[in-house]
Amino acid sequence: MDVSALVHTRTHHPEAIAEAAVRRTRRPLLNEDGRLMIVAADHPARGALGVGDRTLAMANRADLLERLCLALSRPGVDGVLATADILDDLLLLGALDHKVVMGSMNRGGLQGASFELDDRFTGHRPEDIQRLGFDAGKLLLRIDYDDPGSLTTLESTARAIDDMAARRLPVFVEPFISRRTPDGKVTNDLSAEAVTKSIAIASGLGGSSAYTWLKVPVTDNPDDMARVMETSTLPAVLLGGEVGDDQEAAYEKWRGALQLPTVRGLVVGRSLLYPADGDVAAAVDTAVGLL
Repeated sequence: MDVSALVHTRTHHPEAIAEAAVRRTRRPLLNEDGRLMIVAADHPARGALGVGDRTLAMANRADLLERLCLALSRPGVDGVLATADILDDLLLLGALDHKVVMGSMNRGGLQGASFELDDRFTGHRPEDIQRLGFDAGKLLLRIDYDDPGSLTTLESTARAIDDMAARRLPVFVEPFISRRTPDGKVTNDLSAEAVTKSIAIASGLGGSSAYTWLKVPVTDNPDDMARVMETSTLPAVLLGGEVGDDQEAAYEKWRGALQLPTVRGLVVGRSLLYPADGDVAAAVDTAVGLL
């Protein structure tokens, strides 16, 4: 990874990013099999740089870009979800041709901040996604019944869905019922009841659901997923989340949920880019095989 070349281009030819976006060869959101395998890398913009016990694992940008380029080169990987800084680098590297590109929209709820659940839209706007010729947007919706910041996020999420629908651009909504622990840490409730509620709330946001997708976790008990996913007819993808050292257990959870009629694929980040054994290609290939 030639970081010096990237910095030189950014310094002397910043217009090269927009030019690369125009040149990018696009593809449909879905191929013939109707499935999606997306690699996610929008965590750093929230200050969420940790993977397992490695608190700054994602802080080395050259290393992250190398891992992303490797993942994107593997057969069956459809695209990437990231913030503007990372997507701009990938455009300059020529890594996004024939790939689905998803812009990450709300990154204002910084990990560990007192305002974490007042999640402002500080990333891609709908007009940016349209201008750059990207294929979709993604937003995070965490709802804490005890935190008024969640209402701000709900309202801004609804308006973002409206703006994306007006442009006929898909938007992937990642909903959770969340709460703070006594020490102030935000945690997501993955019980069947909580995930069901989050899906019901997210599905009803905005003036049209025509372009809304869901990005959902597998419940604590994977056997509950069939009932949970009956909550909506919106197409959905599974998120990876924190996997830990037991990668095989995560694969097994995803495998079962991928058989459900509304589930169309996977959007997974750290567990594939930073697997415990360090083998990115093998981790990505295994995930692709689940589809």
